Amino acid sequence: MILAHKIELDATFKQRKYFASAAGCARFVWNRAVAEWDRQYADGEKPSGMKLAKEFNATKYDKFPWMKLVHRDAHARPFLNLDKAYKGYFKKISQKPKFKKKGRCKDSFAVANDKFRLDGKSVVLPKIGSVRLREELRFTGKIMGAVVSRTADRWFIAIQVDVGEHHKPRTGNGVVGVDLGLNVTAMVSDGQRLVGPKSLKSNLKKLRRASRSHSRKQKGSQNRKKASRRLARIHAKVANVRNDWLHKQTTKLARENQAVYFETLSVKNMVKNRKLSRAISDAGWAEITRQAEYKSAIYGGVFGKIDRWHPSSKECNQCGQIKKDLKLSDRVYRCDGCGHEEDRDLNAAKNIRTAGLAGSYAHGPEGADHRRKAKMKPCRVEVGTKPCPQVDTL
Repeated sequence: MILAHKIELDATFKQRKYFASAAGCARFVWNRAVAEWDRQYADGEKPSGMKLAKEFNATKYDKFPWMKLVHRDAHARPFLNLDKAYKGYFKKISQKPKFKKKGRCKDSFAVANDKFRLDGKSVVLPKIGSVRLREELRFTGKIMGAVVSRTADRWFIAIQVDVGEHHKPRTGNGVVGVDLGLNVTAMVSDGQRLVGPKSLKSNLKKLRRASRSHSRKQKGSQNRKKASRRLARIHAKVANVRNDWLHKQTTKLARENQAVYFETLSVKNMVKNRKLSRAISDAGWAEITRQAEYKSAIYGGVFGKIDRWHPSSKECNQCGQIKKDLKLSDRVYRCDGCGHEEDRDLNAAKNIRTAGLAGSYAHGPEGADHRRKAKMKPCRVEVGTKPCPQVDTL
């Protein structure tokens, strides 16, 4: 299992300048590689990341001597990333790779595992030497590599570590279903109501004021650059508040339960609704699902998604009857068959749990799309009888 620890760098002005140059070099190589890939593909050739890298390395220092100032890992990794991106595009998993524009993309560059070393609360990087870390690496294991990136005006290093298959001990053996929503970010089948901080909504006035100030500054001026940094810091704060809450809740879910089941939502399509897009993005549905998936693996649990078309909101968790005329404004579920009444979200969460345990709808971490194959074995256990057999209790 490979985990990454993202640590802030306490860099000097000279080191920050090098980071910006290395990130710019990586962006330059990426754009040239995208253009060359498209040209070769249009001519009927079969481009690959390795082929483009060999062609570029043969003449890079003659055509671009300034690249000698940056370590070669910064302009070698973009070819591997591009090859992976195009494979995902041809499999219809991701979009077609695009050009990266300075100031509009995330500045980052990679460092190979044998090109840096950790020394307590500092990391020794090629070309610039020792850089102070805000904290020590929390994982132990084989270091696989690192990525240096910038968020707002702060630089971070994400160190990937292979920690093996050791699982952290759980504090419980529950089996829960989770229904995602807007007013209540996540309703758990055991009755927990996880209400998010809505950090975007609470900082919207600051963002609007900073955005207006930024747009009024003359392009290319120092004041516009200052306004850009100010706006980026607010966006970073919004994301940090949201991620802090999400990490705490997903860690609790994974630590206390041996099996966690989510509904399969097409967040990408749902955010196209202009009335709900901001609230959905602020809730962080995709992120809470992603975190719950890998943390369940850390604690030796099972993570699953039920079928996208399973009517978890319309189905009665007592008798199984489908309420076809259920409206979005109906916050209380009232069954027409057995008369059962319950909170709409709690009813859906219980149905998700039941569907996950039944196994007929349980699919792996890639979801329940008809184009994907099931990645997880069904959990053949009657609801509420005994621990899930897929997981060994620690």
